[in-house]
Amino acid sequence: MTGPMQPRERCEFSAIVDRPKLKLPGNARLIFWTIVNFEVWDISKPMARQVIPAPTGLPLLPDVPNWSWHEYGMRVGAWRFFELYKKLGIKPTLSINARVCEDYPRVAQEAKDLGWEFMGHAYEQGPIHKEADQKAMIHRSMDVIETFTGKRPVGWLGPGLTQTLETPEYLAEAGVKYIGDWVYDDEPTVIRTEKGPLTTLPYTVEMNDIPMMMVQHHGATQFLDRAKDQFDRLYAESADRPKIMSIAIHPYISGQPFRIKYLEQVYDYVNQFEGVVHMNGAEILDWYNTQAVAK
Repeated sequence: MTGPMQPRERCEFSAIVDRPKLKLPGNARLIFWTIVNFEVWDISKPMARQVIPAPTGLPLLPDVPNWSWHEYGMRVGAWRFFELYKKLGIKPTLSINARVCEDYPRVAQEAKDLGWEFMGHAYEQGPIHKEADQKAMIHRSMDVIETFTGKRPVGWLGPGLTQTLETPEYLAEAGVKYIGDWVYDDEPTVIRTEKGPLTTLPYTVEMNDIPMMMVQHHGATQFLDRAKDQFDRLYAESADRPKIMSIAIHPYISGQPFRIKYLEQVYDYVNQFEGVVHMNGAEILDWYNTQAVAK
C-alpha cells in the first residue's frame, strides 16, 4: 500500500436491494439500538459544544458557562438516563471518553454496575485530527476502559465521528471490531483495513440530539416526532427485511428536565410494536457475524 486507503477502497458501493436478506431470531423484525454518550470536556481547551456564545463573539478561555452546561449532564442528566433504562430493562451502548473512568468514576461505575456496553470514544472529547499521536491515544483509551471494566471494548465511535484516512488501521490494531463513524447504511457492513476487517454499524447523525437540538435548534417534541416517523418507515420495511434503528443521546441535552419526557415517550411508542428487540452494539455485531457465516 503506497498510502492510506480511500473509503471506496475499503468498501465497494453496495445497493441494499442487491444483498441477501438478513434474518433476526424468532419473529423479530427491528433492532432498536440506543447509544448514550458520556464525555469529558477539558476546561483548559475550547468547549466541544456551545449552548451560549461568548458575549464578545470570540471564544474565551476558560469557558465556564459551556463547561458547566456539560457538567450538569454528568451530575444530574446521566442519572435520569440510568433510571429510565433500568425501568425499561434496556442495557444501552455507552459511547464513553476513557477519561470519564478517571474524572467521573461514580458515573462510569453506575453504567458498569447496570451492565451497559462500553464503547470507545477517544480519551477525551476533541477531534481526532488534532491528536498529536492518534495511535497512542486510541490504545490508551482502550486500555483505560479495559482496566476499569475488566473487558476490552469491541466498539468505537470517534468524537464527532471524526476519522483520518489512517484511523481504521489504528482501530483494528487496538482490538476494535465495530465502528459507528460510517453512517452510510441501514445494515452492518464490513470494511477492509491493513490490520483486518472492521464492521460498521448503523449509527446516526439524524436521530441524534446534538445535530437536531444544538445545531438545527429543533425542540424535543420534534425529536419525538422524527423518532416516530423514522421508526414507522423502518418498521414497515422490516416486513421484508430486518432493520436497525439507532438513536444517540447526551445527558447534558436529552437529560434536561424539559426534554426527558419526550425521550421516555420514544420508548413508549416503539415498545407497542411486535418484533422490536433492544440490542447493544456488541450484540448486534455478534448477530451480524452469525449472518455472515450463514451466507
